[in-house]
Amino acid sequence: MQNILIKEKPHYEILDGLRGVAALIVVAFHLLEPHSAGDHLKQVINHGYLAVDFFFVLSGFVIGYAYDDRWGKMGAIDFFKRRLIRLQPMVIFGMAFGALLFYFGSSPVMPLVEETAGWKVALAFLAGCMLIPLPPSMDIRG
Repeated sequence: MQNILIKEKPHYEILDGLRGVAALIVVAFHLLEPHSAGDHLKQVINHGYLAVDFFFVLSGFVIGYAYDDRWGKMGAIDFFKRRLIRLQPMVIFGMAFGALLFYFGSSPVMPLVEETAGWKVALAFLAGCMLIPLPPSMDIRG
């Protein structure tokens, strides 16, 4: 009986760390954005949105690295199924969390929250869960 050794690819923790830092910068940028009142010169983390580009480029590399030895054995539909199973639960959780925070968290920064109908929040939630973009006329953020 022949013993087959499966070589595992090295895991680069530094890439996970860089993606984590980029994600935190984006979150901080969005959390601190209302304090600037739309004035980019008063933005605490100016150009923090560029961390999104960095995050996407790094994520593209990580996904390509993870799947590079499987491309010949896996079709596009199998790839998209794997990505959907891995990512969609987090998308739904994030949409639910965001909808709850939006609906129960009115503030002076977003004064129109009280005037937003529940059905609009539900529609935005469902569209977000299915990754369907809404037109600007359906923007519920005020």
